[in-house]
Amino acid sequence: MDSSVAIQPHIAVCPSAGIGHLTPFLRLASMLSPPPSTTNNSCNITLTLTLIIIRPTLSSAEENQINTFLSTHPHINSSHFQILPVDNNNSSNSKKQDPFVVHYDAVFRSSYLLANHLSTLSPQPSVVFSDLMLASGITKPLADLGIPNYTLISTSASFFTLMVTSASLRTTSGDSDSDSDGDEIPGLGPIPMDDIPPFLMSEPDNNMLTRIIDTNCRHLHETKGVLLNSFDFFEPESVSTLQSGKLLATLPPIFPIGPFISVGSLKGSNNISWLDNQPPKSVVFISFGSRTAMAKDQIRELGKGIERSGISFLWVIKTTVVDKEDKEELNDLLGEAFFMNTKERGLIVKEWVNQEVILAHSAIGGFLSHCGWNSVMEAAQRGVPLLAWPLHGDQRVNARVVEKAGLGVWERSWGWIGERLVKSEEIALKIQEMMTSEKLKKSAARVGEEATKAWEIDGSSKKMFGKIIDNICQK
Repeated sequence: MDSSVAIQPHIAVCPSAGIGHLTPFLRLASMLSPPPSTTNNSCNITLTLTLIIIRPTLSSAEENQINTFLSTHPHINSSHFQILPVDNNNSSNSKKQDPFVVHYDAVFRSSYLLANHLSTLSPQPSVVFSDLMLASGITKPLADLGIPNYTLISTSASFFTLMVTSASLRTTSGDSDSDSDGDEIPGLGPIPMDDIPPFLMSEPDNNMLTRIIDTNCRHLHETKGVLLNSFDFFEPESVSTLQSGKLLATLPPIFPIGPFISVGSLKGSNNISWLDNQPPKSVVFISFGSRTAMAKDQIRELGKGIERSGISFLWVIKTTVVDKEDKEELNDLLGEAFFMNTKERGLIVKEWVNQEVILAHSAIGGFLSHCGWNSVMEAAQRGVPLLAWPLHGDQRVNARVVEKAGLGVWERSWGWIGERLVKSEEIALKIQEMMTSEKLKKSAARVGEEATKAWEIDGSSKKMFGKIIDNICQK
């Protein structure tokens, strides 16, 4: 290709529902689309990019981030895609069905309409980057239109390995259950059955999320490639196994391009100026993500544990699954004594915060986290030690990655959310361990250094991202 000839590909970026899926797509969109005054060095291109916005959004956090992102990236276009109504009468629904999963189902059922929506954009996209939840509906129609589609995975390479393995087993045998605890999975090693979320061991007819994942995984071979928000150093076995084809010969090329580069403009609470007055590495940041709501008795024990630890803290507290419904008064929940005893060394924030800004602050010395993958990558990028408290979904597998890579520690006995009440004494000891361990500080700092190297010249993620740009140029 003549590098002197400028080309202008139109890229469409299509997230799914929920802030956990939206965040990596906003970062990817920012990475793919520099301002119009710049061009990519891989080839002389000027990118036009359209962000597809799923309507309706489920949380206030999503709405806030979309609005802030578009206002700070005026060169990025947007297009609204209205999904089908949520099906509250689905036979696999229970009364306690996760509202996020119900929303994922609506996105999944609407995905076949998205290809037509994309084809009506002007100009028609020359390449699409989409969420796994959309794969079954758009990959073949886009291929028929001659539009390559890349699938972005919003979890770890390790959990993606587990997902495609489970889906493949169900496809070939109709049963994903293992005969024994700790079966060996290529790229993942022996994994205790307790670390596998129940939905990955369910039959698709009995579990909505299982059906969504299995159906979409079966269409991955139709995609141009799979993007992972991870990097070689952090998950070497899973990444190399996925890329080798040893796990599943039908998988398309795998592109680990993490940690995704910070957008730097996401909206969050302004209360974190409190951190500016704290000593370096003295504060533990506590947050369990956008989807996790602990039981009130566990929140109270966590509060007592924070108080017992004697460590300064910034705690983002969440009392409902959907943030729009959160009306709990913190004084009623934690008691006035907690606030009196910790007012000199702690801050509680109830609204959504800009977590990447907090983790980059010099005062932060540790992170008590649920191990959602965005949180893990944000901590890895900055070398912040992590205390893993996985609560559901992919988080136990992610915690295994954190522990093995040296980024953090994990107390397995705390179990899944609601399995048992973790007492304040245990919590206090683990917080103190994370904040005082010199060994952990050094190993976490090394993870941060390797994350930086992944995006330097000749870094593994930078090379992979360059291959994607080259593919766009060739298209």
